Amino acid sequence: GDHGTTIARAMGIAEKVIEEAEKKEPKGLLKDVGWGVMGVDGGATGPLLGSFLMGLSDGVGEQDVIDCRTLAAMFEAGLAGVRRQSKAQIGDKTMMDALVPAVDALRQAADEGKSIKEALHKAAEAAENGAVSTKEFRARFGRAKNLGERTIGCQDPGATSIALIFQGFLEGLP
Repeated sequence: GDHGTTIARAMGIAEKVIEEAEKKEPKGLLKDVGWGVMGVDGGATGPLLGSFLMGLSDGVGEQDVIDCRTLAAMFEAGLAGVRRQSKAQIGDKTMMDALVPAVDALRQAADEGKSIKEALHKAAEAAENGAVSTKEFRARFGRAKNLGERTIGCQDPGATSIALIFQGFLEGLP
């Protein structure tokens, strides 16, 4: 559907920006990817995902090496970027249903001194659980809100994409 097409275009742009990047430090690279994704047409997905990625760049600061606490700060800044663009909350059947619990799990794992791999595992698990939970909700945002009660029983595409993105972060670790 529309969301899947938009996500595919966004990931294609992200890949292209990364391949062509002259700046390889995390802050500049994430900012460039965020700007590229933000421009993807197709509803709110491009701007929201772009805001998330640009927020990640704000959270990393000037560090070249990222530890678990920095990673948690990055994801908190990414979530703050999305919140500046959307009033959606947990239970509204949006990407927030996966993103908020994932970021919370990442922060908790960092505070407990877990490794990045352990923290991302917890975050990916929380994102997946959040995405699955959207089956119980009625959509309150986006085009799906026009379908009312018919959205109950269907998993939200935005939350599902966030869960897949977190799984990708986890699988991308060495």
